Amino acid sequence: MPVASVARRLGVAPATLRTWDRRYGLGPSHHVGGRHRRYGPSDIGRLELMQQALLRGTSTAEAARYALERMPKSPEPPPQATVLSSPEHYAPILCAEAEEPDPGRSRLARRLSTAALALDSRAVQRTLAEVIGQSGVLSAWAGVIQPVLAALGDRWRGSGTSAGAEVEYLLSDAVLAALIRATPVLDEPRNHRPVLLSCVPEERDGLALYALAAELACRGVGTQLFATPLPAEVLAVAVRRGAPAAVVLWSRRSGAADPRLFSRVTRGRQRSRLFACGPGWDAAGLPPKVELLGDLTAAVDRVEYVLLGSRD
Repeated sequence: MPVASVARRLGVAPATLRTWDRRYGLGPSHHVGGRHRRYGPSDIGRLELMQQALLRGTSTAEAARYALERMPKSPEPPPQATVLSSPEHYAPILCAEAEEPDPGRSRLARRLSTAALALDSRAVQRTLAEVIGQSGVLSAWAGVIQPVLAALGDRWRGSGTSAGAEVEYLLSDAVLAALIRATPVLDEPRNHRPVLLSCVPEERDGLALYALAAELACRGVGTQLFATPLPAEVLAVAVRRGAPAAVVLWSRRSGAADPRLFSRVTRGRQRSRLFACGPGWDAAGLPPKVELLGDLTAAVDRVEYVLLGSRD
C-alpha cells in the first residue's frame, strides 16, 4: 500500500508516517516500480503495534521500540492485491487492551477521536456521555478517554508544530465537563471527614483527579478537590482547615513529584492517612507513612477500604 493509503487506514498524516520511517525505521520494506515505496502486511502490523502503544500513553520513541521488538523487520515478498483489499485487516485499534480489543470500546474510541479531530463539540460531548453511561467513570477513563487523549496529544507534539493542539484542548475541556456532570453531590457522605485530593504544585494535568473524585462520590465517599495546583503553603492551610481523613497527592510527571511535600502539608497534630497517586511518584523515595496507590481503580478501592472498610 502507498503511504497515503496507510495514513488513511491508521488515521494519521502521511508526514507522520514519513517521520516515523526516518526517525525510527518504521517504514515500507520494498519498492515497487522504481522509487515508489509500498507498505506490506508486516510493515502495517508494526505501525498498528506502535499505535496501540501510543494509545497506552507511551512516548513515540518507546512505542516505536515496542513495535520493532514485537515484530522485528525482515525482508518480505510484495503483498498480494487480494490481501491488501481487506480494510478490516489494517483498521487502527483504538482501545486500551491491545491484545484482546473490546469492540465496544474500540468503536467509541474511534467516534471520540473522529469527533475531536473534526472539532465537533456536540459529538464529543454525546460520545463522552455514552461511554461514561455504559461503562462507568473509571472504566471509561482507562479504556477510552485517557488513551484517546494521550494519542491525540502525542500526535500533535510529534509533528513539531502546534497544529493539532486545539484538538487536545477541546477534548480536555469536554472531558472535564463530562466528569463533573458524572460526579453526584452527596447530601450525606459515608465518611465523616473528607478525602482531600490535590495535584502537587508543579503538576498541570489534573483530569485524572476529577475521575477519581467522581468514582469516590459514586461510592458515597465525600472529597475536597483541588485539581488546580496550589502552592505548598496554601495546600498546607487547606489540609489544616479541612481536617481530611486522607490526603491524596497526584503527580503525573516525575519532575513534579517531591516527597518532602507530605511533611510540609501535614505538620503538627494533623492525623490524616497519606497517599501518593500517579505515575510521577517513586515508591523508593516516599516517606514511610505515605502509601503509594496503583491505578485509579486500585486507588479508589484502597481509599474506600482504609476509610470505611469492606463494602460487604
